Amino acid sequence: MAAKGASKLKPVIGAILIAAVIGVVVWVSAWGSRAPGSEAPERNALPSGPAVVQPAAPGTAAPDAAEDDDGGAAAIAQLFETQRSEVQVQGFGWVQRTLSDDVDGDRHQRFILELTNGMTILFAHNIDGFPRLDGLAAGDRVDFNGEYVWTEQGGTIHWTHRADGGSHPDGWLEWDGRRYW
Repeated sequence: MAAKGASKLKPVIGAILIAAVIGVVVWVSAWGSRAPGSEAPERNALPSGPAVVQPAAPGTAAPDAAEDDDGGAAAIAQLFETQRSEVQVQGFGWVQRTLSDDVDGDRHQRFILELTNGMTILFAHNIDGFPRLDGLAAGDRVDFNGEYVWTEQGGTIHWTHRADGGSHPDGWLEWDGRRYW
């Protein structure tokens, strides 16, 4: 009789062992390769390397903005009102117009994005070593993660690309189903 009960437990024990192994592998890949006391890897971070254009994962575009339902507009409006700069922001908006590239120093693709509250922001996306959003046009939705810098006109968002070497948080733009790092 004891042998019958043990044979019923084998599949359950096997499933528990498999779940435990998967849990250990996930934990080691997320935490095990860092020194004790170091922080978790940044969300959406990629390893160092060449610039990347990749398909945007469904449901990953501007998660913080999606939770706010305002596309990050309220947070950016508060930064503007308090004249704060060098703050990492995330959200979305629609291209109001595209501008000529800034070619002084590092080249930047420039465009004006209108947020959900009607505020407009200048975007300066580095195209020296990072991919351009070819074909970007008025009316296109762009999701973003970058650094806000206050200006009297509403502000500028830059660092919308990967920051090699960990000197700055990674930024990105999502447009037309692709993430630009």
